[in-house]
Amino acid sequence: MSHDYRVEEILRLSQKYVPEMTKFLRDMIAIPSESCREERVIQRIKHEMEKVGFDRVEIDPMGNIFGSIGHGKHIIAMDAHIDTVGIGDLELWNYDPYEGFEDDRIILGRGASDQKGGMAAMLYAGKIIKDLNLEDDYTLIVTGTVQEEDCDGLCWQYIINEDKIKPEFVVITEPTSCNIYRGQRGRMEIKVTTHGVSCHGSAPERGENAIFKMAPILDELKELGEKLGYDEFLGKGTLTVSEIFFSSPSRCAVADKCTISIDRRLTAGETWEMAIEEIRNLPSVKSSGAEVSMYSYEKPSYTGLVYPTECYFPSWVIPGDHVCCKTLVDCYKRLFKSEPVVDKWTFSTNGVSIMGRYNIPCIGFGPGHEDQAHAPNEKNWKDELAKCAAMYALIPLVYVNEYCK
Repeated sequence: MSHDYRVEEILRLSQKYVPEMTKFLRDMIAIPSESCREERVIQRIKHEMEKVGFDRVEIDPMGNIFGSIGHGKHIIAMDAHIDTVGIGDLELWNYDPYEGFEDDRIILGRGASDQKGGMAAMLYAGKIIKDLNLEDDYTLIVTGTVQEEDCDGLCWQYIINEDKIKPEFVVITEPTSCNIYRGQRGRMEIKVTTHGVSCHGSAPERGENAIFKMAPILDELKELGEKLGYDEFLGKGTLTVSEIFFSSPSRCAVADKCTISIDRRLTAGETWEMAIEEIRNLPSVKSSGAEVSMYSYEKPSYTGLVYPTECYFPSWVIPGDHVCCKTLVDCYKRLFKSEPVVDKWTFSTNGVSIMGRYNIPCIGFGPGHEDQAHAPNEKNWKDELAKCAAMYALIPLVYVNEYCK
């Protein structure tokens, strides 16, 4: 096959299919698909994959969808999670979050950037590959994965362990503003619980207030957050208290239990054991006898399957000279005649399992912007859908011809 890679034809088709990508994206937006309720949007994706000519379309027992192109020995995957968060306060939206809105530049609605736009661009990259007969010695697997917003990476734990799919590398299509992302901080969900003794609120001295016990812990957690580690590429580890719960016999009683949730972001070199011990060693935690543990996740998927995991999501980075990164930089230069920005995500992705747990290289390139994720009036850009579709169509071809010889 000629190594000109038919770049101009790829670019032409990526522009030609913007109306189809836009319609498909709006169709997906119109289907509410919060975590564990994705079945209808999965079926809509299945219909589109079959329509544009994927060689094989399957849905696994967890509910993830796979569309395959080609039968070559080099297995490459491209991933989009297709669940979303909720809509929050409807008063903050200028348009119905599911009906959405579009003009000549943008598509608006819940999931537009995070991350149904990635699915639309991947799927039409598949059509470009089929239209131009770009299949080579590779098998491209396009995945639409579930439950990411609830438990990022759980879907890929299942795909790798149970479906036995282990690609050579995975392109994650979370929003990157069409930059190339090669890593992210990890995260974990930590629970701290204090115990007290309830009594009538008119005589609090008879009891032991679990909420008061939590107060100095909160102060020390804030101080701990300022001292966490720093990595030159991924940045600083962070923590924040995200939730607080209590139990008490009534409003007229002393609280007998208090629990907080901590969102802990892990930079390079930080482990879950380290993060737990840092909290257990706080003087206020020791003196109060507080319990410190990691949350677990055991919600059933929309198919009813339960696949329990601890709420630990490791950080990951691939080097700038890794073959995945070089492949995407090469493709970007061929298509757009300029140098790409190579950076990292602020938030977390399915890469926490793919690379973080299983050491399968990941690289990010996606339409939409990080600041649109979970925001009201979430939007994506039509020119970014086209740009990403062109990249996704070219990546497998460049990889097998330039980096696998």
